This record gives sequence, structure tokens and C-alpha cells, in this order.
Amino acid sequence: MNLDPDSCWRAMQSRDRRFEGRFIAGVLSTRIYCRPGCPARMPRRENVAFFACAAAAEERGLRACLRCRPDASPRSPAAIGAPVTVTRALRLIGEGHTRDMDELAARLGVGGRHLRRLFDEHLGASPLAVAQTTKLHFARKMLEETRAPVVDVAYASGFRSVRRFNDAFRATFRAAPSEVRKQGAKAGEASEGIALRLAYQGPLAWAELLAFLAPRATPGVESVVEGAYLRTFDAGGGAVGTLDVRRRPGEDALALRLDAPALAPLYGLVQRARRLFDLDVDPRAVARVLVRDPALRASVRARPGLRVPGAWDGFELAVRAVLGQQVTVAGATTLAGRLAEAFGVPVTPNARAPGLTRLFPTPRALASAKVERIGLPKARAEAIRALAQATLDGAVTFEPGTEDATTKALLAIRGIGPWTCAYVAMRALGAPDALPDSDLGLRRALGTTAVAARAEAWRPWRAYGAMHVWAGDAERSEP
Repeated sequence: MNLDPDSCWRAMQSRDRRFEGRFIAGVLSTRIYCRPGCPARMPRRENVAFFACAAAAEERGLRACLRCRPDASPRSPAAIGAPVTVTRALRLIGEGHTRDMDELAARLGVGGRHLRRLFDEHLGASPLAVAQTTKLHFARKMLEETRAPVVDVAYASGFRSVRRFNDAFRATFRAAPSEVRKQGAKAGEASEGIALRLAYQGPLAWAELLAFLAPRATPGVESVVEGAYLRTFDAGGGAVGTLDVRRRPGEDALALRLDAPALAPLYGLVQRARRLFDLDVDPRAVARVLVRDPALRASVRARPGLRVPGAWDGFELAVRAVLGQQVTVAGATTLAGRLAEAFGVPVTPNARAPGLTRLFPTPRALASAKVERIGLPKARAEAIRALAQATLDGAVTFEPGTEDATTKALLAIRGIGPWTCAYVAMRALGAPDALPDSDLGLRRALGTTAVAARAEAWRPWRAYGAMHVWAGDAERSEP
């Protein structure tokens, strides 16, 4: 994202935290600078200036906001190198890596002491404290919304000991887990599996979201049936789970049902589901910008709450994008199904998820696989193997906030170009301003090859603008 003042102002108005680290907003009237997502009252536009980093704002004599702490933001570029490590750590904690902080540090390629120092410097709390807070709030959600036994809630939230869970829960919420349970879900609710409520800011174009996902669903791995999205997933420890997501009638919320082992890291699964359906965006903030463009106005009004579908797994999405190069959507789906059938782990069919028989192949499974045998050209097969190896090596990561590094690493792989990188940034990395400007469908629908210039008015929501163009184009070319 560039520092175009109008784009930054729109991003600031949305309070969308995906823009953290992209710019700093300085309020000249109060001499305070903030990060996107600050809960403070929105200032007047004429009193705001934008800076690339906190240091630039301080150079102008501004001081950090005490509410949003931009100087402590995990994605602030004030200290080069450290923010990326902290951001990745927060993402991994969010996905359920909440037990062994030394193991977390090793995965990040730093020492445990160094990681604790970074957290103290940038967040004012230790990794262990952040992890425990994450676990406890998710545990409370489970107690309030499910009938899962307290012992299962403790382990599913990442605690190794029920006693420690009870002590930490009482210290944080001033109540025992059993007391919160009495105030929560009704007896008999969610008798099979775990059912949770995923709230969002409405509106949500649910039918359009499923219409996008349905033709791209990998056979055997995922499906869209009767208004619901279903898929298999690796629940850890060699276990397999399935999920079912559908709309809750009359509410701005989705119903997520998980069939997974009791000890599965459920918090991370819930976060994945939220990213898949883009539930953390403010659709009204997006619409206010895009409706100004005559080319998008009809679609914005006809499809309120249109989202950018995310990805359950970044590597899976990237492989799908490579498979879809120079073929139709249906052709890419067929190839993805063959890939899963040939190299994915078999799954015992679930009565509530008929037809789901495979896990999508892992990077390890594809790094040396003879993927040519599913009908791929040699060059594309080599690209998939190289992508898998780069993912195994850590050269390619699929974490929000790493668009620049991920794009650079992907472009280093022969057979992967700018279009694929932008598509991955849109869906796997959740980059709201990503734009596949070389897309033939966008060029045809907009009547120009200069898509990037034409889409400047969409900033900072160019990914959403592309979705509206595709939704209104009967002959989409993207996979």
C-alpha cells in the first residue's frame, strides 16, 4: 500500500487492523499519532497527516497514542526485523501454538530469551501471558456456546492441566468455569461435535461467497452443499477432522460445527474459519469507497457485503492457483481433485460430510511427488514441487502482513508470475489492497489493459473491487 493520503484516510476510517504497519496516522491538532484500528474518536480529515513509521511521526513532534500504542504495535516498522517475528509469533499463537514458548521461538528461528525480549518491547507482555489470555478467552467462548465437558474445554483451549485451567480461569474472570457454563449454552445443545457462533459485521453476501467457492472446491477435500461449506482438515497428531459452516438465520453470524478430537487446538481452527470467510472486514467501509466508481456501483448495490474469500491453508491455495494457470475454473478443479486423490491422505467418510475422502496433500508430500501423472505439463509440475520445497524450507510463508516477502519468494520460483502472487496475496494473505492487474477478466470487464491505473480509486480495497468485477463478469478467467 502506498502513502496516498486519500487511501490511508479510507483505511483509517475502516479501523481494519490488516492495515497495521502500513502507515501511521498523525493527528496534528492533538499532536498524537495512532495506528489503524485505534478505538479513539475519529479526528477531522484536515487534521490528519500520514507517515511511513512511528519515527517519522515523532520527527514531526508527535507522541504515541496511549490507547492504541502505535509504538508497541507488533507490525510497526519502527524496529526493522523484530515486527515480523512478533507478528508471526502472534499468528502462531492464534493458531493454537500456546504451550511451549521455547518451541515457538525455535519455529520462528530465534531464541526463547530473544522472543521474550521482543514481546516485552513491542507488546509489554510475555509470549506466555499473551498465549494464556488467548486460551482463556476462547475457553470462555466454548463454555458459553457449547456443552463440551469442562475437561475437554481445558485441553481444546491448549491447557495441559485441568487444575491449572481452573486456577487461571478463576484469576481472570473471577468465576469458576462451571459458573460460566450455567450462564451459557442450554442443556442438550450441540450434542454432536462442537458448534460455535462466528459473528461478523453485516451485511454478508453469503450466497455469492458460496457461489465463488463451490466451483473451486477440491473434490474429496471440500464441498458446498445445501447452503453450507464442508471440508476435511488435519486436526494434529495424525487425527482428521471435518467442519461445516452455514449461515445462522436472522443473525449476523455463521454457525461453525467441528467434528474433531477433543484435544484438537480449536482456537486456531476457528481463526482459520474466520479468515476463510473474511469475517473481520467492515463491509460498509469498503462499499463507501467502491460505490463511487460507476463501473462497480451496480455490483456494490446488488451484492452488499461481498467478501474476498480467504483460504483454509495458504499452501493449498497457492497450489490451486498454479494448477489454474492457463486453464478454466472447471479444469483447475479437476486437476486439484486428481492431486488430492493421488497424494492426499485418505479419510474415513463422515455421515455429516459425505463425499469428503481426502486431506489436501502437504508440502512434504508434494516436494518430490511425480505430479506429472495427473496430467500436468512438466513445467507446471516443477513449479508445484519447487513451491512445496520452498514452503518446507520456510522461504515461502503464508502469513498476513508478509505480502512483500512472500511475493518476492514466489517470484523466485520458475513458473510463478505476478498474477499468481497477487491472487495468493488476496486470498491466502488477506491483503485488502492486492490486485491481479494482469487478469484477463478484469481487463475485459473494465475495457482497458491499464487495470492498475483504473483501480487507483478503489484503494485501499482493490481486492474487493476485483471481486465485484469478477462477480459481474459472466466469463471469469481467474481460477
